[in-house]
Amino acid sequence: MGQDGQVSDPRALAEALARAGVAEVDISARRRAEYSSDASNYRVVPAAVVRPRDDDEVAAALAAAREVGAPLTARGAGTSIAGNAVGPGLVLDFSRHLNRVRWVDPEARVARVQPGTVLDDVTAAARPHGLRFGPDPSTHSRATIGGAIGNNSCGSRALRYGRTADNVVELDLLTAAGDRLTARRFGRDGLAAAGPVGQALDAVVAGNLGLIRTEFGRFTRQVSGYSLEHLLPENGADLARFLVGSEGTLGVVLDATVRLVASPAAVALAVLGYPDMPTAAEATAGLLPHEPVALEGMDARLVEVVRARRGPAAVPDLPRGGGWLFVETAGATEAEAVAAARRLVADADCLDAAVVTGPAARALWRIREDGSGLGGRTPAGEPAWPGWEDAAVPPERLGPYLREFTALLADHRLDGLVYGHFGDGCVHVRIDFPFAFGRDTKPFRDFMVAGAKLVAAHGGSISGEHGDGRARGELLGHMYSAEALAVFGAVKHAFDPGNVLNPGILVDPRPMDADLRVPLARPLRRGLAYAYPDDQGDLSMAVHRCVGVGRCRADNTADGGVMCPSYLATRDEKDSTRGRARVLQEVANGTLVRGYRARELAESLDLCLSCRGCASDCPTGVDMATYKSEVLYQKYRHRPRPAAHYSLGWLPRLARVASRAPRLANAPLRRGMPSRLAKRLGGIDERRELPEFAARTFRQWFRERRAPAVSPTAGPVLLWVDTFTNHFTPQVGQAAVRVLEAAGYAVGILDNPVCCGLTWISTGQLDTARRQLRRTLDALGPALAAATPVVGLEPSCTAVLRRDVTELLPDDPRAAQVATATRTLAELLTATPGWAPPSLAGVRAVAQPHCHQHAGRGWAAEGALLAASGAEVTAVGGCCGLAGNFGAERGHYDVSVAVAETALLPAVRAAAPGTVVLADGFSCRTQLTQLAATRSRHLAQLLDDAGPGRAGDS
Repeated sequence: MGQDGQVSDPRALAEALARAGVAEVDISARRRAEYSSDASNYRVVPAAVVRPRDDDEVAAALAAAREVGAPLTARGAGTSIAGNAVGPGLVLDFSRHLNRVRWVDPEARVARVQPGTVLDDVTAAARPHGLRFGPDPSTHSRATIGGAIGNNSCGSRALRYGRTADNVVELDLLTAAGDRLTARRFGRDGLAAAGPVGQALDAVVAGNLGLIRTEFGRFTRQVSGYSLEHLLPENGADLARFLVGSEGTLGVVLDATVRLVASPAAVALAVLGYPDMPTAAEATAGLLPHEPVALEGMDARLVEVVRARRGPAAVPDLPRGGGWLFVETAGATEAEAVAAARRLVADADCLDAAVVTGPAARALWRIREDGSGLGGRTPAGEPAWPGWEDAAVPPERLGPYLREFTALLADHRLDGLVYGHFGDGCVHVRIDFPFAFGRDTKPFRDFMVAGAKLVAAHGGSISGEHGDGRARGELLGHMYSAEALAVFGAVKHAFDPGNVLNPGILVDPRPMDADLRVPLARPLRRGLAYAYPDDQGDLSMAVHRCVGVGRCRADNTADGGVMCPSYLATRDEKDSTRGRARVLQEVANGTLVRGYRARELAESLDLCLSCRGCASDCPTGVDMATYKSEVLYQKYRHRPRPAAHYSLGWLPRLARVASRAPRLANAPLRRGMPSRLAKRLGGIDERRELPEFAARTFRQWFRERRAPAVSPTAGPVLLWVDTFTNHFTPQVGQAAVRVLEAAGYAVGILDNPVCCGLTWISTGQLDTARRQLRRTLDALGPALAAATPVVGLEPSCTAVLRRDVTELLPDDPRAAQVATATRTLAELLTATPGWAPPSLAGVRAVAQPHCHQHAGRGWAAEGALLAASGAEVTAVGGCCGLAGNFGAERGHYDVSVAVAETALLPAVRAAAPGTVVLADGFSCRTQLTQLAATRSRHLAQLLDDAGPGRAGDS
């Protein structure tokens, strides 16, 4: 083993694992990069990653690690914030295979689960019985039971349901020596009943009873260090509860029996406004007698971040205040829950208050759950980091502590957005530590030490639920006596004398400023195509937005989300937004993955659909589509490219030529040898049918049509004629013209065809894309000067005119003008005075909002228009899977189909006969035709079919 526990030869470890019969072993640089970080500031590259398939493989992997002297770190979803799910030796990923709920016993209200089981999956299994798993950390949609046990996770509703330690009945685990141990409450039998480990532990406890009774278990959120109070005889010698929060340093969990709690019949949310966060904190203790389910604090500046990133509609109206308390109450009915909330409001002594239920309450809880990502930038736009993430004090000390903590931030010239579990005295904050590339880490260390002293002065805990890990293990001496730290060492030795399990955590901790990820990276500024205006023009800063909260591993399609479609198809960390960001961060580091042309980077980005779902769904604002385009640009600039970059990337030029003789061009696209040859030469999957060129383009139709007889009343509008509408689906453009003219608009198009450059952007041909966009700006000049709105029909092209143009041509003032002038058909129509949609009463529709539209200004205008028309619409989350060129390229077909099967195809199959399928994207409609044999419609066609709406007045 090398310095700092690093395994000197990963191949020796891999060979030992193979001899032990472990199947899924990976020592590739790409895989090691993906697992080099969790949700913390730390980078520790493992020697090998194993995804065990059963308990026997876990035992075999542990034996192999002991054989070669490699440390072992157990990992679930990798959402640990303190750096306790990364290690230099062998990392076991339990989330891939060991992720099942074995059984639920509704009578006893317990469940038996494997360690890789996601918390929401446990709750889903218990839901038919009216039960749930109580602890709900903000990462509950992807965090695992094993991780919750390791860190003693709590969440917003721990006030009612308790910590993970309060909800674990029994643990089946392996000790470091490979022995099976069942940890439970031993009661009168004492710890000695647990065998040799228990006997050694019993001796440690018996020799330190006074110390344990005075230093441990002082308040509910004291989770730093080992929770020795559970081992006291008066507490039942509960070994299972003690092991919760031990951060994988004492054993490897194979199974857990957990308690289940009854779900409340109804809940309401009281939102209380206060002048600032310390004042809100001071009010907390007075509200606890109401016995709320949750009592959370929220900085008003965090909400402003949401409004800026997701739009004002993303946040319901809130009471006045600089900080809020979110207080959830329960009842047998919604009326009872609301009544309880109103009683609480009467005692709150706040500036203003509101009581909300239903979608508004869920929207506010989503903001709270996204806090760790949303807080990743300060209001000034500086990156903010975990580290001092979840300190806790007794709730009655929260107000004074928070006032002093705010002053401490100011003294150190730091800032952070505060939120957290105020009812438990636990405060979360991301702080703008100056982790500049290659910069000294002393400011970080100085603040962390000062913060630890402040918490200790208030009788608090440096960790209130996320564990100490690499971030805070070194600080335990400010909270505990030297004698208590010696007891920690004795406990570790009893379980793991060889220091195999997660070394450097809790006992003999690594320095808090060792292994920090960002200071080891370097800027990536030279020769970039995109401007990265929110990241100081630095791709490295952009990719380091990802701090690993892992929302890309959760399925949010049921809520209309998109991210991350390829991960949902493969369930492989490689294909998550986070996994790709980690590999890109290694490019910035320059040691494990070297340069834009690295094979590891190509593998990582290969299955990225460039859907841009992460740009809106990732709370940190990662935009992997942009990063992929940049990487392709850097890799292939002035070099030969893959065939698909020419056949699909140059599609606008090829389409222009093909449409001169569409019948001739279509012939080789049909079945047979010419089609197979054309696909093979073009880098296109042979199973993918290619759309045929229209017999007459939209432009030809527009030039030849008769002018409308009715004079326009709503003014001029410029219809953006994209390649897909013009050459493949001119009927969409024709319908849009009729709808716009019926609404009172004089519809015009550009005289000369220009292109937004979408296909060049998606294939990373960004020099060409910029030339195309400059021509576009030149052509749009008269319309911009006349303030004429530009209406796009193809969402991807509309997104280019709204966003990419400003980042690819940041110095051209016309780019911002185009972004402002461009809107969708629904946005224009719903803002037209006096216009009302035609009646669609009785129409049922399944709608696929386009990914790029979702990632931009969203689908709200379309939803509002359809609601006003009387249509009954079900909007589907996720991506269609074709995603422009992605699903056509060789090697992507199977994933393209799997992505479509995530949400879209099941929704279409489940729809009643006669249901209209609505999809504005050309790729979406093509995918539906090919995979579901479904004729889908653009919104323009649906409105045109229904007849004219009511025209507005000039």
